Amino acid sequence: MDVADYVIPPSENNGMFVMTNFVRTNQRQSTCAENIELKQAICKNDNICSNQSFIPTMNGRWTGRCLFTPERNIVYQTRSVITSSKGLCEYAGWCPPEDGESSMMLVQGILNFTVFIKTFLEFPLFGVKTKNMVDNLKPCIFDPIHNKDCPIYTIDYMLNQAEDNSTERDLMLRYGGFINIKLHWDCNLDRNIKLCKPKYTFSRLDAPFHEKPFSVGFNFRYSSTWKQNEEHFRTLTKAYGLRFKVTISGNAGKFNFITLTLNIGSLIGIFGIATFVSDIIVLYISKKSGAYREHVFEKLQLETSLDETKDHSKLCVKKNEDQLLNDASNTDR
Repeated sequence: MDVADYVIPPSENNGMFVMTNFVRTNQRQSTCAENIELKQAICKNDNICSNQSFIPTMNGRWTGRCLFTPERNIVYQTRSVITSSKGLCEYAGWCPPEDGESSMMLVQGILNFTVFIKTFLEFPLFGVKTKNMVDNLKPCIFDPIHNKDCPIYTIDYMLNQAEDNSTERDLMLRYGGFINIKLHWDCNLDRNIKLCKPKYTFSRLDAPFHEKPFSVGFNFRYSSTWKQNEEHFRTLTKAYGLRFKVTISGNAGKFNFITLTLNIGSLIGIFGIATFVSDIIVLYISKKSGAYREHVFEKLQLETSLDETKDHSKLCVKKNEDQLLNDASNTDR
């Protein structure tokens, strides 16, 4: 097997699927006994098969016959637990039915396969573009000490980062799983953009097997069909594997004098308002506002004697009389 066999489909947006295990069944259009794992297909006579209502897991249209002996096809012999008193309902469709877990085939050496993570990033506000690859990229494999800038990771490394439990990792290889690859960029654009490197984190998104969820792992089916001597044949493959999803996040900053000035002005304004609000709270809301007033306000006492007040009033009356006499003399003239 090569890359074209275990990476399905060969290209997709922001993700990929790597097949780690599969069940492959060669089939042809014919009639044969139903899958023995389908309990409703177990029969004792033809009436059971002919009166059975539709079942979503049927492999084809039931003919109404109950088969008591295992049938052979041109390639495979179907597995059977049929006794002399029980049989399986016959169906018309692709035969033989898929044989489930007994035919699983693990992809050898899957942990040593490598994944090249190639991403591009743009900060439109600053008009800057970058990528996660160094200019002098050479064949390498990521190592946290010796090759930390290499964007090529082994399946083994990513699986270990996403799942700590060894039993869970084995089950993920057997039944599939979902892993998120996150690249986070934190760039200082006052420096050379080439110095900005992403941080890679790997996390598992599907539910752990020990929680026994309704649907475990990750799998799907695909087939290749052909026709020979007026007969239709196909190879049905049920693929289990690791589904990788790539997500990117980031932020960038650059020094700006206008922004700095606005921030400083805002801080000054905030501190001024804070002083005013604090005084209001202490003077009018606090229980000890009286003690605070004594320290903040100065008391001015103006003492005036009664005699000084009287003399001042007499002086004002005399000035008024003199003013009236002057006005009268001016009129006579």
